Amino acid sequence: MKLAKPLLITAAVVVLAAALAFALLHKPLAPAVTFTNLQGETFELDDLRGQVVLVNFWATSCRACVEEMPDMIEVYRDYQGRGFEIVAVAMGYDPPNRVLDFAQTRQLPFPVALDVNGDHARAFGNVRATPTSFIVGRNGRVLQHRVGVIDFVGLRALLDRELS
Repeated sequence: MKLAKPLLITAAVVVLAAALAFALLHKPLAPAVTFTNLQGETFELDDLRGQVVLVNFWATSCRACVEEMPDMIEVYRDYQGRGFEIVAVAMGYDPPNRVLDFAQTRQLPFPVALDVNGDHARAFGNVRATPTSFIVGRNGRVLQHRVGVIDFVGLRALLDRELS
């Protein structure tokens, strides 16, 4: 009996460590969604495989979203040619004409998608807060999920690592 107890404890520790490692290393696949951009064209997130994609849920009424857009434009321009894409998904409650006006006046260089029915927000885990961002790796797996303003220093470090 004295020998069985240490073996059980050791086995339990090994199982817990393996489960923790799996949870930390396993990245879920991004949902298969079809976006519609402001020009009415559709494209699938899967079409962007092979690139690192920032899917950013935002709204024109969200102050933090509006404030982070210039930084998103700058990062996009710096990394776009290296295999980086941004899809800015306007929340379903955001009037499409307001989103279109915002995108045009700010000259957003990346695709802006409308989530009129909230299907994209639901597919990404029922997104409710803005801004909410998902960074999807080249293999289609979610590398990061962030609620709140993007850490652009961290984003640049991640992009340098993933796109090298």
